[in-house]
Amino acid sequence: MRLDEQFSGIVRLALAWHAASPCDALLVLAESPTDWADLRERVGEVRLVIATSDEEVLASLQEHELPTIPLHATDVPVTEKLEQAVLSCVAREILQPGAQVIAIYGGFETGRIDSLSIIRLEEHLGRLTVRDLQRLGTSVPLDTLKAVVDLAVEIGREGREGKAVGTIFVVGDTRRVMQYIHPAGFDPVKGYGRKERNLRDARVREAVKEIAPLDGAFIVSADGTVEKACQLIDAAHASLTLSKGLGSRHWAAAAISRVTDAIAVVVSQSNGTVRLFQNGEVILRIEPFRRAMKWHEGPTRDASGGE
Repeated sequence: MRLDEQFSGIVRLALAWHAASPCDALLVLAESPTDWADLRERVGEVRLVIATSDEEVLASLQEHELPTIPLHATDVPVTEKLEQAVLSCVAREILQPGAQVIAIYGGFETGRIDSLSIIRLEEHLGRLTVRDLQRLGTSVPLDTLKAVVDLAVEIGREGREGKAVGTIFVVGDTRRVMQYIHPAGFDPVKGYGRKERNLRDARVREAVKEIAPLDGAFIVSADGTVEKACQLIDAAHASLTLSKGLGSRHWAAAAISRVTDAIAVVVSQSNGTVRLFQNGEVILRIEPFRRAMKWHEGPTRDASGGE
């Protein structure tokens, strides 16, 4: 399992870039095993990180002392795999939130390394930075929380079919959360396999957007699986204090985050603002950059000039 000529060429290019503009790590998005000892020797003192969703690759890495990031996402674009990889690196303190990374991966041909990108983590992760999420001190994996928050921001910004949408995601501490919920009616995710309910799948995220206008909350486990949808939250909120103007969704989110270790993510229907609740309080607020354009029908005129 020697490094093939193409892989070797990409590695040389990455090292040349590092020599000209030093980066914090070389991230390899691997789809097949290779000679890891040879690769480690070639990169020298550069920090090497391997990310993969392939079981054979993971097995081949067991005898090598290389930082390894197992990826849960499989049938997703390579950009999403890279984002999950760098988030996991920050969560495991392999990289700092402001790090710059050289990533090499197969962008065109499956199973072969053929592409190189420079990732500046804060720019790549967008306005909501990893540092923001790290401040929460939650046991929910960083990549899962980021996936939920990104989806919430998209719903707040875009709405659905030109209409504003409000909804709740309750993430983590699923076993305890289940004690405080009951169905609002039909559960659209019931009966589907776990892979068909994981938010790392782009198709699942689009499906969630479709059902987001329905009443009730989405219950999301630590691995990003939507366990239940359209759930009413039944947790006491008598001792809570919220800002004036926040509605029933926000009270329910505050309440469930007070009695469990879950993070509740609320999309406001009125303005698309996303709020994260922890321990009964708003700990992060995100304003969408823009809202989807909505066309309004106005008066029309006929050929004679009349309305």
